[in-house]
Amino acid sequence: MKENAKGMETVNARLKKMEAVVNDVRPEKPPQKWHAGIDLGTANIVLTVTDADGEPVAAFMEWAEVVRDGVVVDYIGAVDIVRRLLQKASEKLGITIERAITSFPPGTEPRISRNVVENAGLQVEALIDEPSSVVRLLGIRDGAVVDIGGGTTGLSVAKEGKIVYTADEPTGGHHVTLTIAGNRHISFEEAEKMKRNGQAHGLLAVVEPVFQKMADIIRRHLQAFEVHTIYLSGGTFCFPGIVDVLRREIPDKQWILPHQPLFLTPLAIASYRSEQD
Repeated sequence: MKENAKGMETVNARLKKMEAVVNDVRPEKPPQKWHAGIDLGTANIVLTVTDADGEPVAAFMEWAEVVRDGVVVDYIGAVDIVRRLLQKASEKLGITIERAITSFPPGTEPRISRNVVENAGLQVEALIDEPSSVVRLLGIRDGAVVDIGGGTTGLSVAKEGKIVYTADEPTGGHHVTLTIAGNRHISFEEAEKMKRNGQAHGLLAVVEPVFQKMADIIRRHLQAFEVHTIYLSGGTFCFPGIVDVLRREIPDKQWILPHQPLFLTPLAIASYRSEQD
């Protein structure tokens, strides 16, 4: 636990740095060696550049509706976004990015993510499932990562430092947005803006059934394992009160919430190669 706590402290510092530089186009001197990671999320696509030690030096994000339930549904749109983010990162750092690490939700076809990155003009340096990238970043020996993005709830279980199980189910932040839209009689777009802009306070009772369903997914997939600590990743965990619901539904676990869960998986993807170097 002490090793993981130290690792979490380091990662939180990197997440704060990433939060500060995201979509910052001001030129910066590039590190001598860097790695790029591309997270093709359901609600957003993030390109992150880290130095050889895994410290973020540039990050660009664009909200997108090109992925649904972990599957790319607007292939051309996804490729175009990756190209735009790639150009911004290249101009900021004055470098030519030719390779990138990317990821895929557990249980989906990895080739889909590979095709998007390759058609954006990049060579795929490494390919890893999303929650497992976080397991590796945090150096988790025994525990689980739950990654709830826009469309899915994914998880990975680590035992003695090895990933022994991964799973993914289609329930995520979009379901939260749909519930808000129905309750408030507003459009999906309006509900999504309300959720993203920190106006979700007071809506916990409305969306709690969705969080309870997520808790049920987590409980079912972890019931065969002796997991005591769960690390949380994904933008859905930015919603006020979600962790309290999970703690009530599954009280026998320790829940670890990072500084900015929205950026944890993108950081983990970009850091994956440096973790292996």
